[in-house]
Amino acid sequence: MENKLKCRRLGTMVDCSRNAVMRPEKVEQWIDLTADLGYNCLMLYTEDTYELDGEPYFGHLRGRYSEDDLRRIDDYAHAHNMELIPCIQTLAHLRTIFHWPAYQGIRDFDSILMVGSEDVYALIDKMFAMIKRTFRSNVVNIGMDEAHMLGRGRYLTKNGLRDKADILMEHLERISQIAKKYDLELIMWGDMFFRIASGGEYYANDVQISDRIKGMVPDNVNLIYWDYYSVDADHYDRQIKAHAAIKEGIWFAGGLWSWTGFAPHNAFSMQSMELAVTNCLKYGIDDIFMTMWGDNGGECSRFALLPSLYYVSELAKGNADMVQIKAGFEEKYGIPFDEFMLLDLIGTPNEKRSVIVNPDKYMLYCDCFTGQFDNRVAEGQAESYSQCADKLKKWENHPQYGHLFASMRALCDVLAVKFDLGVRTRNAYLSHDAEAIKGLLADYALLIQRIDRFYDVYRSQWMWENKPHGFELQDHRLGGLARRVKNCMQQLQAYLDGELDRIEELEEPVLDVKGEQNVCGEAIEYNNWATTITANVI
Repeated sequence: MENKLKCRRLGTMVDCSRNAVMRPEKVEQWIDLTADLGYNCLMLYTEDTYELDGEPYFGHLRGRYSEDDLRRIDDYAHAHNMELIPCIQTLAHLRTIFHWPAYQGIRDFDSILMVGSEDVYALIDKMFAMIKRTFRSNVVNIGMDEAHMLGRGRYLTKNGLRDKADILMEHLERISQIAKKYDLELIMWGDMFFRIASGGEYYANDVQISDRIKGMVPDNVNLIYWDYYSVDADHYDRQIKAHAAIKEGIWFAGGLWSWTGFAPHNAFSMQSMELAVTNCLKYGIDDIFMTMWGDNGGECSRFALLPSLYYVSELAKGNADMVQIKAGFEEKYGIPFDEFMLLDLIGTPNEKRSVIVNPDKYMLYCDCFTGQFDNRVAEGQAESYSQCADKLKKWENHPQYGHLFASMRALCDVLAVKFDLGVRTRNAYLSHDAEAIKGLLADYALLIQRIDRFYDVYRSQWMWENKPHGFELQDHRLGGLARRVKNCMQQLQAYLDGELDRIEELEEPVLDVKGEQNVCGEAIEYNNWATTITANVI
C-alpha cells in the first residue's frame, strides 16, 4: 500500500466560528489523528474567534483563541510536521463583530466590511501583525468569499453605484500591500473572481476568462477552487481548468460534510471527494484540503467524519481499494468501517448518497402542532430511527469514540418518537378521536424524557470537544424544544378535559415548506433552526 502523498499539502479546515471553538487540547488531538493519516496542514477557520491587540470587542464572548493558545497549537503542529495555516476573513462573513456598536462604523452591508475605510485597513493590519508573530507559516487564507452585496449598503450611499469588480480589486490590492509588509503569501476563496468572470454564477460552464480578469490577481495571492457539492467527474474537470485559467497554482477545497445538523455525512463526503481528489491529482494540484464547516450552530462533532478522513488520506496516497481501506480502518481504530458509518444514521430517512438531506435536524425541531415538514413524513420512518438506535448502542462504550455513538443513539431515540408525532397528533385531532389523543399523551411525556436524555449526552460531547461558548444556543434550542413539547401536551390534555374547545394550529393545512407537491417520504436539506421552529418572527 502506498504511504506517500501524491500532493504537496493535504489538510483539513476546522470551522471555529459557528459557536463550536475546538479546545486547544482537542486541536492537538486532531493534529495527532490527522498527522498519523498523512495530513500535513491544518487551518482553523476563525472569523473573529482570535485575540487582537487593542480590540477588546473582537471575538468577545465567542470563545476566541488567545495568542498563547495559537502559539501552543502552532508549536504542537510543528512538532508533528504539520503546517498550521491561519484562516481568517478580510471582507465578508464578519457578522458577529457587528453585534457590537464599536464596529458599526466599518460596516457596509450585513456581514461585509466598508471597503476604502482606513479603519478597515488598520484592523486588517492588526490581523496580519498578530499572524506574523504567532504562526510559523507565511501562508494566510484571507477569505473574501460570498460578498454578494459588496458596495450595496453604506458604501453605496457614500460612493454611489460602482462595479463590484472594481471595489473588490481595490480592496484586494490594499490587503496585498499590507501582506507584503509582513512577508505573507495569501490564498483566498475563488468564487468572487469566478463570479466576475461568469457574470454572477460560481459553477458556470464554458466560462471565458478575459485578460482583464487574469490581470486582477495580485502576485502574492493564489485562488482556492472550493466545491463541496458535485458528484460529477466532468464538473471537476471543467472547473479546475477554468480556475487555473485565472491564475496558475490554485488550491482545492472539498467538503467533509459536518454542517447540516448533528449527524455527519460520510457517505456523500466520500463520493464527492473521490472525484475531486482524482481530478486534482490528474491536473497536478499541489494543495488540497477538506473543509469542515459548522453552519447554523456547529452541532456535529468533527471526529464523526473519521471514515471520510481516512478514506481521503488513502486516495491522496493513490489507494482506492475499499477492501484495503476498510481493513486498515478497523485495524487502526478497532471499529469496523461500516459500523462507524452508522453515525450517518444509515437506514433512516437521512440515508441518501447522491445528495445531502438532514431530517435528523429539521424533524427534531419541527413543531408538533404547526409542523412545516409533516407532509414529508411517511409511515414507518419513525421506526427506522429506533432500529438505528439499536445498532448504535453496540459501540457507545468504545473508549475513544463511544460518546459519538451515545449522542447519535440518544438523538435517534428522540426521533423514534417525535418524527411522526405531529402527523399522528393532527390526524387524531381532525378525526375527533379522543382515545387516540389520550394515547398520544404518553408519547409526549416520553418525548420530553428523551429530549432531556439527548441534551445530557450531547452536552457531554460538546464540552469534550469544544469551549463552552456557543453552547448557550443549544440550551435555548433544546430547552425551548422541551418546553414547547410540554406546552403541546398540556393543550391536548386541556382539550380532552373540555377546557379548550379547539386547537387552532392543528386546523390549519400543512403546506410544504418548499412549495412542492406529492413529497410524502421525501427528505430534503433544510438547515435553519429559526425558520424550522416557526413561521413567526424570531
